[in-house]
Amino acid sequence: MLGCPLITSSQLGWATAMARYKHYDYSQSVLIPVSLEQQLMPGTLEFAIHSLVETRMDTSIFEDRYSNDETGRLAYDPKILLKIILFAYSRGLVSSRKIERACRENVVFMALSCGQQPDHSTIAAFVSSMKDEIIVLFRDVLLVCEEMGLLGGTLFALDGCKVSSNASKDWSGTISELRRKKDKIEEKVKWLVREQVEADRRDEEDGKGGGGSSGLSKRREQIERLRKAAERIGKFLEENGPKIGRQGREIKSNVTDNESAKMKTSHGVIQGYNGQALVDSKHQVIIHGEAFGVGPDHDLLGPMIEGAKENMRAIGRGEDYFEGKVLLADTNYHCEENLRKCREEGLEAYIPDTGFRKRDPRFAAQGQYKGKRGKKFELKDFVYDEVSDEYICPGGKRLKGEWVERKAGRVIYRRYRAKKEDCDRCRLRGKCVRRTNIKGRNLMVPVGGGCSSLTEVMAEKIDTQEGRRMYEQRMGIVEPVFANIRVQKGLDRFTLRGKIKVNIQWLLYCIVHNMGKIASYGFT
Repeated sequence: MLGCPLITSSQLGWATAMARYKHYDYSQSVLIPVSLEQQLMPGTLEFAIHSLVETRMDTSIFEDRYSNDETGRLAYDPKILLKIILFAYSRGLVSSRKIERACRENVVFMALSCGQQPDHSTIAAFVSSMKDEIIVLFRDVLLVCEEMGLLGGTLFALDGCKVSSNASKDWSGTISELRRKKDKIEEKVKWLVREQVEADRRDEEDGKGGGGSSGLSKRREQIERLRKAAERIGKFLEENGPKIGRQGREIKSNVTDNESAKMKTSHGVIQGYNGQALVDSKHQVIIHGEAFGVGPDHDLLGPMIEGAKENMRAIGRGEDYFEGKVLLADTNYHCEENLRKCREEGLEAYIPDTGFRKRDPRFAAQGQYKGKRGKKFELKDFVYDEVSDEYICPGGKRLKGEWVERKAGRVIYRRYRAKKEDCDRCRLRGKCVRRTNIKGRNLMVPVGGGCSSLTEVMAEKIDTQEGRRMYEQRMGIVEPVFANIRVQKGLDRFTLRGKIKVNIQWLLYCIVHNMGKIASYGFT
């Protein structure tokens, strides 16, 4: 409107000044008052580790290794080292260098170490040297679990967890395979040396003085690296013979860690160790753990039962601790020897055979979407000739009896075998023999005995409704333990080499797991 006065922004109260912020300066020094004791809050895992190491774990067992009472430098207290190592493992820190760094940067590590900063070599040496002390420390924690009522003592589950070792499977092989690998490397070195000499000669002719290019330098590095590899394999072959497996045949050795083994896992083949754990069902407390350098589980039930008995005896339980108790294990442990061991200990075992799911009516439809291969000929499809003591197959060929007996439990079998050429030309081969390298169709015919073996008795027990109900509990008892150790605690590989040192690391993780249970159930 004409003649109206001009209204300014200041009259309307609008701010036109620049925004102001608080000043900050990263170069400034700040003194923060920290009470180390107050960083260890009750109810936390770090508090449980601190309290258990201080009050319940006998660290005097380490004193024999020190002799510096009159001369020598003051040593780090084993309690300090044990606390920071256990807490580091609970956070997925296995490297001694990372643990050393955490003691300088992380306030909780500072509190547990009481401001001390042990270097990585001290930490690594302490872990590697606990061969005799580690089981004593494990039992100290197990005793606390027993006193707190965390052990049910009636139902147990056994299983294994395969973890990669600090060794590559590329360095594995039988003795003959390693010799061939060494010869190939040496041939490669000779070829590279000839190439190097020829390249040097060409450079001299061209006036380059020889060896000036980066390519020649890389070739020299490659030659040196291959020479060291060949020397390493050669030294191993001089010091070690063939590695014999449980079946009396040679198995693959490993140049880096010969006590580890190649193992099949759900993620492929690894070079590693088999960490076993026997778990109490009440609160999933590990009552015994041990790492083995073998992949199959069927030979490990006996040692695990004996180890658990030793642990329970050490905390005041009797020799007959397992009598009348229940043990659950998967099909990898199913064999006559393991079932006999359970019977001797008075254990009510539930260990199914590999075909138990096929007999379970709940899984009757599990293969309905798979391709149809056709049913293989069975013993009932063969006709027995009493005069010649031979079996006649559906194709008209004869299977002659061999004087070889195989005992399975208490049942005795006699083998009848067809000729390889008969099976090769047979039009029914696809329904009888499916493998290409088989010598001929075999029939194993029971000829004696008749008493049920322990494996047969176990199969009948698993097939009952009660047997299936009991076995269903196995996964909920033991599998969460491995999930906690591998996922929550971050154990993806062992960093030490050799069964003794790897077993120390495995038991440290078992101790941390049990300490977590103690912290969760109100340790103060």
